[in-house]
Amino acid sequence: MESENVENRGVCSSEAVEGGDDVYSCDSSNVNSADHLVILIHGILGSSSDWKFAAEQFVRMLPDKVFVHCSERNMAMLTLDGVDVMGERLAEEVLEVISRKPGLRRISFVAHSVGGLVARYVIGRLYRPSSVENGEDLFADAGKSKETIAGLEPMNFITVATPHLGSRGNKQVPFLFGVTAFEKAAGYIIHWIFRRTGRHLFLTDDAEGKPPLLKRMVEDDGDCCFMSALRLFKRRVAYSNVGYDHIVGWRTSSIRRNDELPMWEDSINEKYPHIVYEERSKAREGDPTEPVVQENIGLDEIEEELVTGLSRVSWEKVDVSFHSSRQRFAAHSVIQVKDHYMHSEGADVIQHMIDHFLL
Repeated sequence: MESENVENRGVCSSEAVEGGDDVYSCDSSNVNSADHLVILIHGILGSSSDWKFAAEQFVRMLPDKVFVHCSERNMAMLTLDGVDVMGERLAEEVLEVISRKPGLRRISFVAHSVGGLVARYVIGRLYRPSSVENGEDLFADAGKSKETIAGLEPMNFITVATPHLGSRGNKQVPFLFGVTAFEKAAGYIIHWIFRRTGRHLFLTDDAEGKPPLLKRMVEDDGDCCFMSALRLFKRRVAYSNVGYDHIVGWRTSSIRRNDELPMWEDSINEKYPHIVYEERSKAREGDPTEPVVQENIGLDEIEEELVTGLSRVSWEKVDVSFHSSRQRFAAHSVIQVKDHYMHSEGADVIQHMIDHFLL
């Protein structure tokens, strides 16, 4: 939308509540008209303020359409407790938000970094095989799917620089420079730094008697229907940095194999100067509810299993480059606009996200 129209919408109202920050609307008198819940999830050692800029842009550009909730149930050191523990906390938080807003009909998730893994866990926990409440099907008259996420119709599932394939393996964590010895050593010591979350990221949590959590999350696992939930969303989008992201590599954030990484050129789109490649990948053959079975799983084979599992649903892949930016060495934060003043060059990525948001 044109900038002058945005300015005329006034100042967004917000309310801090226990466990999160709610950004309602630019016109508080129309707060109750928003029926689309957007959950914004920060990354490791983060807080709800990490998404402040994006949250305000959402309600300015989509007035009276979306109700934005920036989660903070897992802020700071709590992000080291593990993807599953964070997911359980966030699931409770989402249910609390929904209980306060009975007019909500749809739900979307936007998550940064490790928050994208937490989001994938959450939707598996909140998956409902039918939307029956008080003996009635909420969507029966509308002819919509009976499957829901916490009773709401799932719309957009968006991740931003998320390590979907984990952080171990060749160049998955760029600051290790692709040195095999460094990458192997990191797998042994990562839990000393990032505790249980580090084990999940490096897939070393198999000592708990089950396969690593990220492997379990590419199928339905017990009462957590991870893939059934992911399949429900109308859109699944992965925004990725093609370079200068020293925390999360391009391959893991874009759910690709090495030979699938595309050739890209500088953007010629003035509106989105940092979007350098877009791809719509179709779902590959295979039932997303069936487990991926491989024998003799090793380092590369585990990554292949994760790629194969996640590719059983379609994805929109949006590749981002800040290679000519003054802020390029902070690409992991710039792509999210974690701080509006320090990371402002990523604003076009947020604009792209909102412009393509399915309501």
